[in-house]
Amino acid sequence: MLAGCTTWLPAAACAGGDMLLYLLPSAALALLLWIASGAHPFFFLFTAAGTLCHELAHFSVGLLTNAEPVGMSIFPRRIKKAGKGHNWELGSVSFANLRWYNAAPAALAPLLILALPFGVAWWRTRHGWVFEPLDLALAFVLAPQFLSFWPSPVDWRLAARSWPWIPIGIIVLVASMYGSQLLAIAKG
Repeated sequence: MLAGCTTWLPAAACAGGDMLLYLLPSAALALLLWIASGAHPFFFLFTAAGTLCHELAHFSVGLLTNAEPVGMSIFPRRIKKAGKGHNWELGSVSFANLRWYNAAPAALAPLLILALPFGVAWWRTRHGWVFEPLDLALAFVLAPQFLSFWPSPVDWRLAARSWPWIPIGIIVLVASMYGSQLLAIAKG
């Protein structure tokens, strides 16, 4: 835990402070890579690890949910955007059986990538944190993960096919958060 943190914040707010401090260089490097990759395609090389994780997340969750992935590419290519010129597509996964029940898990699978940096941060800080050369290498490996965890606009559109899960998910969330109060109201 960060020394002196609990003098200003509750202990629960300070509990993950070491992990967040550990991830700060990776997040700053991710910001630099994002800026640089917009300036020149050469910098896409540095985002390759993140692209691979992003597409593997789609592919593996697609396999688990029977979306039947049939193709995967991690090679960047220029695509034409309607009315906006060209853009880069860093990778893609094609599915043969994308349905209402598996579209959201397969399309939003890259959100699971955030577990990787936080898992590494937990591993490196769980017994106290002392900076080592390995941490510098890990910062370069983790930085692309911060750029690749967010689903693309195409991913969000595909996830919308699972719209019946949205109301069900909201109901389950509300029931789990306020179940005892709702039960007390129902009993009168």
